[in-house]
Amino acid sequence: MGSIIQNSAIDWNLFIGRDLGTVTLIRELGRGVMGVVFIAYQKTLKRQVAVKVLVKKKATNDLARDLFRDEGEIVAILSHPNIIPIFEMGETDDCYFQVMQLVDGIDLRTMLRRQVNHPLPDKRLLPHSDAIGMCIQIADALGYAHEEGIVHQDVKPANILVENRLKRPLVADFGIARAFAGEYKSGGLIVGSPLYMAPEQATGKVTDGRADIYSLGVILFELVVGQLPIRLEEHSEQILERKKRMPETFFIAKPSDIVPTIDKNLEKIILKATASLASQRYLCCAEMIDDLKAL
Repeated sequence: MGSIIQNSAIDWNLFIGRDLGTVTLIRELGRGVMGVVFIAYQKTLKRQVAVKVLVKKKATNDLARDLFRDEGEIVAILSHPNIIPIFEMGETDDCYFQVMQLVDGIDLRTMLRRQVNHPLPDKRLLPHSDAIGMCIQIADALGYAHEEGIVHQDVKPANILVENRLKRPLVADFGIARAFAGEYKSGGLIVGSPLYMAPEQATGKVTDGRADIYSLGVILFELVVGQLPIRLEEHSEQILERKKRMPETFFIAKPSDIVPTIDKNLEKIILKATASLASQRYLCCAEMIDDLKAL
């Protein structure tokens, strides 16, 4: 096989056809900052799977390697119908890899964008019953993880995959998840996506399950109104600064200001889940689920 590293860039095409553990890589599925996800064939069980690959030369520090390793170890202890399982993890001379379930579907971010751009105006919003049902399942998965001592810390539409057939949402990418026990010691280290990140996480404080509840609340907000009413910040750093210093001013409108017909109880759930102070949010996912089911 030719050199994978060419002019400091990675020629991912050279991975096609390569064997990693029990799988053979078939084609590229998606690309991230540090690596790529491939569709692969698992010879032992005769099935297609997804394989996330991190090239060691791109893991320029111990953090990237540790996050990749931690994700595999964390997901290995989680078994829930709305969490994507990891089947195998390993490394070769030049890369680390994870073998996981291949989902026939799209991520929630893509789904939202397609919805908003629908040619028919009355089809540009997801029915509230669908949004509520989806968030109940996501909350159940997150609540289960919290009970197992795991905080996801990066809940966002891009990390939620939705099956085409059953429309079942599956939580993915526990790459920056933190165990309550603190092996990873995330205190003081800011990791996550600023737009969906809880204010306490933006300040680098150690988080608990209420940080994931905040992120889910932001997703629910976006699902039921089709947009997030925020200032048009130029950079993620500006969003992060607002979350740090003036979190109560992050949203510039309530759901009902955008969709006047929204159920008032649904709006209360969104506002409680996205409260800037963790102490004012739902104590746990089960509480949020109870309110959502009551709708």
